[in-house]
Parts: sequence; C-alpha cells; structure tokens
Amino acid sequence: MKLYNYFRSSASFRVRIALKLKGLAYEYVPVHLAKGEHRQPAFADVSVEKLVPVLELDDGTRLTQSMATIEFLDEQYPEPPLLPADALGRARVRALAQIVGCEIHPLNNLRVLKYLVHDLKVSDDAKNTWYRHWVRLGLETFEAQLAAGPAGRFCHGDAPTLADCCLVPQIFNAQRFDCDLGGLPRTMAAFEACMALPAFQQAQPSACPDHEA
Repeated sequence: MKLYNYFRSSASFRVRIALKLKGLAYEYVPVHLAKGEHRQPAFADVSVEKLVPVLELDDGTRLTQSMATIEFLDEQYPEPPLLPADALGRARVRALAQIVGCEIHPLNNLRVLKYLVHDLKVSDDAKNTWYRHWVRLGLETFEAQLAAGPAGRFCHGDAPTLADCCLVPQIFNAQRFDCDLGGLPRTMAAFEACMALPAFQQAQPSACPDHEA
C-alpha cells in the first residue's frame, strides 16, 4: 500500500495511526500541502479531490476521506478492532469521531485558514482567534460526550478506537496553535493514554520522513 499524505495533516495522521495500530506496512508518499503540491497536475492524477490522505491499495485502488479509509481498513483487517462489537458502541464512537471530523476540523483546516488570510484579508491574530474558538467549542462538546458515557482509559473503553484516531491529531494541532486545553480531563486522559502506545508515537508528525521539509 501507498499513503499519499502530509505530516501535519490531521486527516493523514488519523490514517497513519490506524495503519500502525493494525500493524500494516505502507509506502509513505509525501505531498507538501503548504507548498501547494496537492494542486499540481501530477497529484490531480492521484486524487480528483486534490486532498490528502489517499491510500492506494496493492491493486491500484485509491481510497479517500480519512474516516471512510479507516473503516475500510477495520473491515479488511479486523484485529485489533477500531469499532466496538455492539451497535450502540459503534454509534457512540462514530459520533465522537464526527465531532472532530465534521464539527472542528472543517472550520480549521489549512485551506480554510489560507482563505481567511489571503482572500478575506484577516490578520494572523484574528485567524488564530478563529481557530482557537472553534477548537475549544468542539473539544468542550467532545468532553461532555465522554463524561456522559462509560468510563475507560480511551475515548470508548480500554482500547483505542476510531474516535481516538481522530482525537489525537486534533489535540496535536490544538497544542500547535496554543489552544486552551484546560478543564478537559476525560479528553486529555484519553490523549495521554493514546500517546503512551507505540502506534501513536510512530504516527505522529515528528516521526514522519518529511517533517523537516
């Protein structure tokens, strides 16, 4: 398999975590978003969306959208499972993942931040205020959902799930933008539990071959 991705892309980070948790080998193909490599003609042949990550399977099939890709991997390589065995558990994990993937991330990804600055002429301070506002609001919701559910070391139970694959990259980005992460005990405990595992350590941006590019 090949993973077209960018070391700072939180969506790419999610898929790297899943691959590492599953123990799956893959070729790392860097696509530097900040340099606009995803908009070059060569990458348009890889992804009509011009977004990362793209997971290319051994037969050449290409998968896009991180959460769909992770669920595919979970179906094809079921151990260890990233979704609970029960329907209610799966619904809860997907809901937690979607707080990050649908409520926080779309407002704060690189192309949105660039649009704010380059097209709407928003100052860097205002851009960062925008970022921190939506991250904090989303993580407060995430925390409330964790508090309303069963206790566990991770987001759902005592093993990492799809929700953890989404949470950890979001916390990395929140830390990079100096977001307020206080008052989120369940959320940060899940993050720390994840980061104690080799799979999460090996998938983090600083472990990527292009992290200094």
